[in-house]
Amino acid sequence: MSADPTADPVERRAWEALGQVMDPELDEAITDLGFVHRWQWESGAVSVHLRLPTFFCAPNFAWLMVTDARDALMSVEGVDSVEVSLDDYFASDEINTGVAASVGFDSCFAGEVDGDLDELRATFRAKAYVAALERTCRDLRRRGVSLPALGEVRLGDLPAGPDTDRLTRRRGDLGLPAGPDDLLLVDASGAAIAVPELLGWLRRAQTVRVNMEGNGELCRGLLHTRYRLADLAGAGVSG
Repeated sequence: MSADPTADPVERRAWEALGQVMDPELDEAITDLGFVHRWQWESGAVSVHLRLPTFFCAPNFAWLMVTDARDALMSVEGVDSVEVSLDDYFASDEINTGVAASVGFDSCFAGEVDGDLDELRATFRAKAYVAALERTCRDLRRRGVSLPALGEVRLGDLPAGPDTDRLTRRRGDLGLPAGPDDLLLVDASGAAIAVPELLGWLRRAQTVRVNMEGNGELCRGLLHTRYRLADLAGAGVSG
């Protein structure tokens, strides 16, 4: 699912804004993951339908994606109205009604789920940054940069590309300095990572990245299986 490539500029900007909405656990765009099932645009009014890999994905994750999608679209100049709906989900009614009314997650799921959404978001932003930093360090090591030399690398030294862009954005999400003169080796709390500790830090960070990437592939597979089988059944195909 994508916006019409011949769409007007406002629709294109709206689709690009939706592409900045991440699955909080995976740090991947919901557009890349295939979670956007339907996109409708008409004269400044946008309607988006999302669907998830399973019927029972965590409601706090689902809530964050729906609210983030709505907020991203509403921030686009020229967008007059936004409707974001979650389909085929055990709590679709609660989430769709709550998000549309801006009543808050706790009001919709009072006594049913534990955990603060702001705290959850902060946790996953930290993990996303750790994965992005490990990915960048791994690339630099492949380019021949030694561990001691990593301690001298500044953000302005990094090669241009999507990995550097992601690392810079994740630092910004955490309120960390992200200027060209800022040192690369800073952990999610803002503390410098000392070179003698770097190898151990990178090994731990690698497990975070691999786990996120593995979960992303699992979600893609589950989504494909769930809806491919449903499409085949709807077409009268079995087996």
